[in-house]
Amino acid sequence: MSKRAVSLVSKITGRSVRFRLLAIALLPMLVILPLLLGVAIARWNEQFNATLISKVNGDLTIAHQYLARILEYTGEHIKALGQSAQFRDVVSKEEKTALTELLEVRRVALRLDFLYLTDRDGNIVASAPEFESPNIRKNWPVVSSALNGSPSTAIDIFTSEELGAIAPGLTWRAKLELVETPNAVPTDRVVETRGMLVHSASPVSLGAQRPAALVGGLLLNTNLEFIDTINDLVYRAASLPEGSQGTATLFLDDVRVTTNVRLFEGRRALGTRVSSVVRSAVLDQGKVWLDRAFVVNDWYISAYEPIVDSYGKRVGMLYVGFLEKPFTQARYAILLTILLVFLVMTAASVPIFLRWARAIFKPLERMTDTISKVESGDLGARTDIPVANDEIGRVALHLDNLLDQLQERDRALRKWNEELNTRVDERTRELQLANRQLEATTKQLIVSEKLATIGEITAGVAHEINNPVAVMQGNLDVVRNLMGDKADIARTEFRLLDEQIHRISQIVTKLLQFAKPEEYAGYVERHAADNVISDCLPLVRHLLNKAEIEVSRSDHATRFVLMNRTELQQVIVNLVVNAIHAMPDGGVLTLRSADMDMDGKPGLSIEVSDTGIGMSSDVMQKVFDPFFTTKRQQGTGLGLSISQKLVTRQGGKISAESEPGRGTTFTIWLPEAA
Repeated sequence: MSKRAVSLVSKITGRSVRFRLLAIALLPMLVILPLLLGVAIARWNEQFNATLISKVNGDLTIAHQYLARILEYTGEHIKALGQSAQFRDVVSKEEKTALTELLEVRRVALRLDFLYLTDRDGNIVASAPEFESPNIRKNWPVVSSALNGSPSTAIDIFTSEELGAIAPGLTWRAKLELVETPNAVPTDRVVETRGMLVHSASPVSLGAQRPAALVGGLLLNTNLEFIDTINDLVYRAASLPEGSQGTATLFLDDVRVTTNVRLFEGRRALGTRVSSVVRSAVLDQGKVWLDRAFVVNDWYISAYEPIVDSYGKRVGMLYVGFLEKPFTQARYAILLTILLVFLVMTAASVPIFLRWARAIFKPLERMTDTISKVESGDLGARTDIPVANDEIGRVALHLDNLLDQLQERDRALRKWNEELNTRVDERTRELQLANRQLEATTKQLIVSEKLATIGEITAGVAHEINNPVAVMQGNLDVVRNLMGDKADIARTEFRLLDEQIHRISQIVTKLLQFAKPEEYAGYVERHAADNVISDCLPLVRHLLNKAEIEVSRSDHATRFVLMNRTELQQVIVNLVVNAIHAMPDGGVLTLRSADMDMDGKPGLSIEVSDTGIGMSSDVMQKVFDPFFTTKRQQGTGLGLSISQKLVTRQGGKISAESEPGRGTTFTIWLPEAA
């Protein structure tokens, strides 16, 4: 190969090394880390939305329970009145005036809008207030059930005429003018005249086995006390972030008949209507809506459920929700903070990585340039790299020494050549021919010396680096053998030394072979539980000493598990740190491992127990929920949730048992490695 070709190959190789080193330095920070950050942000955003939906679902449950309790209380009070001795005495006297007065007194006390007594034929025996017309509907399911001996309570819809037959005031209270609402289903109606009532009936007797029914009702239209009570129960003070607002609404069909949603400051959104999308899902299809929805004039995280009357028809909806905007702003603020932190870290770390990469490829380029100059005939060229206590510095020093030897030999050869030339001038023509042959031989020797020098450089690298590494490994084995059983005391340190020596060997091999950089990734492997626990304890030793916590171990597991070692260590360390935080005044930390079968599958269990403050049953139900924490400023609420995901991903389970004042035990079960 010509000198020009060799020089060209050297330059290409040098550039390749530079590019690879730059890729090693920049790829994790500029490519891999942004991808991981994007995945983490997407996962966090998904969990954030799920948390909001879970909260509004819980709010709907509270509102539903309160409405059910109102129905239950109304039925119980009317039943209690019908079974009271005072009621039976008044009925037995058959004095309508006295019965009417009693019903009025009890109606006011029970805060009902009407209370009346009807016989099996539908005749009104007595009513409070006095009905405007005795012609009221007689086939209500709740009334029919009571006449057949079974008390019943339900939500029923009364027409304007039925309300007027009871009392004109109910007609005016139920009447609502419809307000044009964005996103609602188009309608020609301008007013809602129907009334939504809590309708309850209880069986009574008029004497001589004459069955009757005691019937009462409570109008829910514009019943602001009812809806404000629900809102106060669901959204107590400080239950939502600053700027958010909790709302509750009762719908008759798709019209808000009682609500605390504001149309504008000081006026409630009575008469406005629900959006067409929500109406279709809840009223038409009978589904529960758990999602964001447009409410009157803004977006809310909303929950709607259908309300069914005594006939089994969907006649309205119960709604709770809170303003979405403050949560969205908080979300964007967090994402912006993460982005700014990432940019700052990138701006600060990339120059450092580039400087480290430059410290590697610059000496290599200088060595390549020096070899090119020597090949071009400049035997005085040297790397002149400052002495450094690393592999590259030693290689450069060895190269300069070899070039000194090469130059010295070349100088001697040239001097010998000159002497031969002088003698050849004095000899005959045959000697001149021999001199020419000698010169040809000398040129071949020079080429051979150059090739030998390159071979010596490579051999020098292996001798100067690999041999000391081999000596270190050998002496480490000798020390381990001399220590005998006592070597177990420093087993972790010996293992770390073995790993680092192996790492040096790999670096030397890559440097000599110009190998492509390896891509490292986590992988699963077989582990003994006691070994992993032993590796975890040094990581938390400073916390144990600081809190004066005694460690008790019981290692009885003989089976192996198949799991990424780093992930298993992460789970155990997280549980140990939680146990330390639960024992601020000291205590005993117990670590146990044992073989255990679960659901017919062989495996092993790892227990982490403390003698700390323990947890109540309410806290235990939420301990694995994302973002739930009892440590306030010390935690994010993600440790146990992430630990549970890591364990379940390997087919295992994690559980907890706790008693306030007695401590907590977390148990990890993992299947045996096949």
